Order: sequence, then C-alpha cells, then structure tokens
Amino acid sequence: MSSSAPQTLRIMDLALKAGEMLLSNGAGTADVSATMSSICRHLGLRGTYVDVTHIMLTMVHDQQLDEPPLLLRRNVVRRETDFEDVTAIDRLVSDLLNDEIDLDEARSRLAAIQTSGHARPRSVVVGASGLVGAGVALMLGGGLFVSLTAFVAAVAIELLRRPLEVRRLPDFYIQVVGGLCASLIAVSAAALSLPAPPSLVIAANIVVLLAGLGLMGAIQDALTGYHLTAVARLLEVMLATGGIVAGVSGGLMVGRMLGVDLGSGTIWPDLSHLPFVTIGAGIAAAGFAVQSYAPWSSSPVIALIGAGAGALSSALVQNGLDRPWGAGIAAFLIGVVSYPASRWLRVPALVMVVPAIVPLLPGLTIYRSLAQLAEENLSGISSGITATAVALALAAGVILGEYAAQPLGRETRRLERRLSGPRLVGPFRAKSKRK
Repeated sequence: MSSSAPQTLRIMDLALKAGEMLLSNGAGTADVSATMSSICRHLGLRGTYVDVTHIMLTMVHDQQLDEPPLLLRRNVVRRETDFEDVTAIDRLVSDLLNDEIDLDEARSRLAAIQTSGHARPRSVVVGASGLVGAGVALMLGGGLFVSLTAFVAAVAIELLRRPLEVRRLPDFYIQVVGGLCASLIAVSAAALSLPAPPSLVIAANIVVLLAGLGLMGAIQDALTGYHLTAVARLLEVMLATGGIVAGVSGGLMVGRMLGVDLGSGTIWPDLSHLPFVTIGAGIAAAGFAVQSYAPWSSSPVIALIGAGAGALSSALVQNGLDRPWGAGIAAFLIGVVSYPASRWLRVPALVMVVPAIVPLLPGLTIYRSLAQLAEENLSGISSGITATAVALALAAGVILGEYAAQPLGRETRRLERRLSGPRLVGPFRAKSKRK
C-alpha cells in the first residue's frame, strides 16, 4: 500500500538530506545513490528514481498513474572532509534499515547531526594538520628541525585557510595561498641558513594541501560508471592541484630572486631510514584522521595501517619497483585491511582509507617536477606524469582492495551487480519493510 503524499515527502526528504551530507563529504556517487534508494525501499516507497550529480541530488517518486509524480531536489552548497558527519549518517542509516529506529527518530537524529557542529576543539584540528606535515617530512628523510619547520608551515597554512573558507573564496585561490605560504616559509628558513632543506619542507606541505581533495571519490565514480560526475570531480581536483602548483611556483620564484639554493635533486631515503618512514607515515595518517574529525577510536588503527603502507611502499621503491606500482600495491593492501577494520570499529571504510593513503601522496615528486621545470629541465614533465600516475594508482588500488576484501555471499554479489562496485559508505543490504 502506497504512502500518503506528506509521508512520502518526509521519506524523500530524509533520503535527500542524508545523501547530501555524504556527497558533500567525499562519498562516491554509487554509494550515495544506493544509500538513498535503500532508505526509500525500506520505508515502503516503490518506483523512486534517484539522480546524483556533482552539485545536485534529485528524487522523483511515481504515484498513481492519474497523479503527478513528486519531485524533490537539493543542491550541494559546501564541500569539506568531515568524517564525523559521514560516520553519524552511516550509523543512522544502518539503524534505520535494521528497524532500530523509525522515520520520525531518523529525521530527528539527522536534524541533530546537521546542527550539532564539532565537539573537537579547533586548536586540536590545527595541531593535527601540523602533525601531517611533520610526519611526511620525517618520512622523506628530514630530521627533527625539518619536521618542526614542516609542522609550523602546516599550522600556518591551516590558520590561513580557515578565514578564506569562511569568506567562500574558491578552492583554487585557497590552494594558491597555501602553496605560497609553505614555500615562503621554506625559503625563509633556507635564507636564514637554518638546517631545513626547502625541498623537504615544501614537499611535506604539498601533501598537506593534497590531502582530502576528493580524488578517491572521483576515481570511484569513474570506475563504477558515473563518468559525468567523475569528470566534474576530477576537474575540481585538477583546479585545486593547479592552485598548489601556482602557489609553490611563486615561492620558488621568490627564492631564486633572493639567491636561495632550493635544490631539486632530493631522493628517497634508503632502507636504513625505514623505521623513520614507518613512524612518519603513522603520524601523518593519524594526523589527517584527527584533522578530518574521524572518530577517536579509529585513529590508532588508521595510524597502524598508514604506517604499514608507508613502510611497504618505501621498501618496494628502494628495491627497484616503480613508484606508481609501489604506491598501488600499498594502496591495495590498505583497501584489503581497512574493510574488516571498518566493520570492527563501526565506521565507513571511507573513514579508514582516505587518511591511510595520505602519507603515500606524491608531494616530493610534484616538488621535483616544479623545481626541474623552473630550471628549464624537461625532466620535470616526466616527474609530473609520475606524480599523476601515483595519485591514480593510490585511488585505484584502494578500490581494488575493497573489491577483494568485501564478502562474496549471495546477497552481496547481487548488491555489487546493482552498484557496479564496492561500498565505501552505507549499508550492504536492506530489508524491505512490508506495509
């Protein structure tokens, strides 16, 4: 028996608001669509059409043949990486589909999530951003002073970005400011003859700026058949990355004008540095988890996964494997391990995998490309291609790992065929509520 129009609109409104929060926080289009459809099916709506694009969610419900369809839309007006909201929505939907809460309680909880803000102090988030920079600098072979300088630069970037985001400045310009800030701090340290190689400080903070750009969602959309949304997300990532390149290039130009030796020949540390790579990767992964409001209980596990992935990738590269392949294999194992860990912690897999791949982002390769091109060395083009390949390998490797890790039972296989890929957010199965 079909629901009345007001009840139908309440169900559609719940699904739309949940989908909007997931999409704005980096969830893949397949996950968002499936979650919204699961809510509607479970609450008794049939014939509901869900359409998700990069900036708009649309739901259409066909009523009787002699009645006009009901249509609701919501625009995605803000984008950020907030795993606290993602986890809360995921648990809400799971409770709803397991009949632990009803529609009214689900709507009430959703309204509370939307208006609750963050319990984590802003100072903790800023400090965690600094830990990402310090951890990556330690990975790249920097000592205590280099890590401290990278920490200061990352904190400065975070303090600058916040007021710009509040003023709704486009991400491109925010990334320009961030890249310029990091490179100017590195240049200043080198001009004062401080023991902090600019290449390591800048490379570490390129990773800080790259983290959370949404590449995972873009690649997931491309691999699961949502090509239009994937192109939009990739363009957004490319613009933000272009902003980083522009900002860092400006800082390097200032350094050359001041006669500062910036260096472009930085190499990966050898296997003797592997313990520091492991520790640095764990610090960077945990730092980004805290910065992006992941649940506290998940941070130690994310640190362990990130540390292992960083050590594996470094060891593979030092033994002759190409960087994209090393990064891809490490990312694959992140996907495999993160799935059971996320089920154990009751958080979406997305919350685990995004922070864990942060230490593997190609900050040093991007810096090397810029420095070489600034010296009119065409090898910088090859380095840029390598950086792109590493980024794609990370996203594709994680998603392949999720394919391998998720159960192959009858229900899941049927769901995978419907979704054209593994789930990083949302329930695996839902029972239809009979009315």
